[in-house]
Amino acid sequence: MIDRPGAKSAIDSLRQKAEAALRRAAEGRDALYAYVVARDPLWLAVRRPGRPELIAAAITFALVAAFLLFLVLFDWNWVRGPIGRAASASTGREVALKGDLDVRLFSWTPSATVRGLSVGGPTWASGRNTAEIERLDVSIRLRRLFLGQIEVASLTLTRPRVHLVVDSQGRRSWDLEPDRPDDGRGARLPVIQQLVIHDGRLMLNEQRRGMTLDAVVTAREARSPQDGESGFVLDGKGTMNGEPLTLRVTGGPFINIRRDRPYAFTAELAGASSRLSAAGAVTRPFDLGRFNARLELQGRDLADLYLLTGITTPNTPPYRLRGSLTRDGARFRFADFRGQVGSSDLSGTLEVNRVEGRRRVDAELASRALDIDDLAAVLGARPQVTTAGTVATSGQPGKLLPDAPLRTERLRVMDGTLAYRAASVKANAFDIRQVRLGADLKDGVLKLDPVSFAFNRGELNGTARIDATKDTPYSAVDFRLSGYPLESIIPARDGAPTVTGRALGRAKLEGPGASIHELAARSKGSLSLVVPQGRMRSAFAELLGINVGAGVRKLLSGDQSASPIRCAVADFKVSDGVATARTLVIDTDVVLAQGSGTIDLGAEKLNLKIDGETKKPRLLRVWAPITITGPLASPDLGVDVSAVATQGGVVGALATLVSPIAALLGFIDPGLAEDADCGSLIASAR
Repeated sequence: MIDRPGAKSAIDSLRQKAEAALRRAAEGRDALYAYVVARDPLWLAVRRPGRPELIAAAITFALVAAFLLFLVLFDWNWVRGPIGRAASASTGREVALKGDLDVRLFSWTPSATVRGLSVGGPTWASGRNTAEIERLDVSIRLRRLFLGQIEVASLTLTRPRVHLVVDSQGRRSWDLEPDRPDDGRGARLPVIQQLVIHDGRLMLNEQRRGMTLDAVVTAREARSPQDGESGFVLDGKGTMNGEPLTLRVTGGPFINIRRDRPYAFTAELAGASSRLSAAGAVTRPFDLGRFNARLELQGRDLADLYLLTGITTPNTPPYRLRGSLTRDGARFRFADFRGQVGSSDLSGTLEVNRVEGRRRVDAELASRALDIDDLAAVLGARPQVTTAGTVATSGQPGKLLPDAPLRTERLRVMDGTLAYRAASVKANAFDIRQVRLGADLKDGVLKLDPVSFAFNRGELNGTARIDATKDTPYSAVDFRLSGYPLESIIPARDGAPTVTGRALGRAKLEGPGASIHELAARSKGSLSLVVPQGRMRSAFAELLGINVGAGVRKLLSGDQSASPIRCAVADFKVSDGVATARTLVIDTDVVLAQGSGTIDLGAEKLNLKIDGETKKPRLLRVWAPITITGPLASPDLGVDVSAVATQGGVVGALATLVSPIAALLGFIDPGLAEDADCGSLIASAR
């Protein structure tokens, strides 16, 4: 149980101690007050001022009054020169106040009027002033200034002229600290609660991109419908690389704007065969480094966007994309965009940032259905828009390899990564079903890994490295083909496949060249194609050895029987763009065919001969090699006529010297050819 009398006694004791402490504090306060009243000199002077105190108070009052009167009557034009010289020393530019200067200090919103203000430009900017303002009226909120914040109550600019120059070295005329690295975070301005611009002009000369712009800038703060439309408008025209350029930016009125209320804007930029449209809001007004918007892009070629944005993209067919654009300092994010590129859909997310002073672009892209012609355009083929859809060509009639040059100077100004996947591919001649691409760009070196194409049967996988640190890039590629069906390469005849089997191949090349075609024309390395086993129409197998009797008879009779292919190996050494056959063998159960010759990758021409030897006795055997010549796109298949003529001459001599029966010996092949060592051939080719 609780001892209630004891608890009450303790509480009483604490109360008594507290009351004693309060009494002591009150006594100390009273003693201090009595001392001040009786003995403190300052208090005594205030309560009972003497002659010295009265004289000091009068002098102080007179000085304050004189200072205030001085401020009221002071002509601020007297200090225009010193103010201009101080501003010039601070900015490193010539700042001049050529007109009247009027300052009004006695208000909770002090204001100033400046006439004839000019800010000079750097010496390299053609002697142009960066800014000239006929009249500037500004007022600030004094209470905010006491709190350490600058808040502009009103700002009125009359006939401002701003001239911005970017030279070929990237120097910007408006940059007051050119040696400081650009962090890309955007400008942060003080809050402006009322903005008015009368007859403003903005002129831009961007020499690196061949861009000029002359824009009219106005801002109105309409207080009633009769005042007209209010808000901010920038409307300009110019050129980019000789083509027309237009820019229009609009925003809402500034009146009663708040830091925590988004400021809506729209922007439309058209030029370089591209158009960008945005509608969004600056999330924290006057912090231009943060905004979000719905962005729409459309144009002839995504690569043209480099001139407008400075972002390197590959060549593409015409495109149209829509998505959400956000900016957070130096980081731009184009997220969840969707649209069309050529005849293919494209979606994904693209992020642009500045890392260690360099622009970095990272993209994750995908297509539900890819048109392979659109991908060919990305790899350097020339897109052509037809009524039936976009197609891609090499750019040269009759050529296969794209010849569009790689813009190495653009690869050197940024880093980044790319991941792309096509879930399906529209019907195409190669029967490609899926595509995966990966890229990594760092300090001018582009690595492609993976480069993967999945066919209906088989796949092609590889990597590539492009060193673009010099004007002429140096590339190395390594691609492997596995399980690709021969019937997709060689067309069927009379409803039956000419040849069947799975092909394995490898292309390992390196060399200088600004395009795929130029790389091939100057490359070195190796090319190989192997068919470990398969089947061939018997008629064509016989004709490999120019066995006229059996081959023609089977063709004319419609025979569709097949002969086994024990192996087929084509192995080429490539030097200076010319592939020379080291091994060229087709071994069937009836014929062993061996060949020689070259493939000129630069001219895209074939010059091959295949000489067959039968493994079984054959009548009417023509001793002449098969020739494969002409362009890669449409090769010609024939017979070496000179060899046939030689055989005919021998037969004629036998008929004259011996007998007609002996002449038949010239067309008889005893069939002594042996099987090739397929294991050794395949191993050497790989």
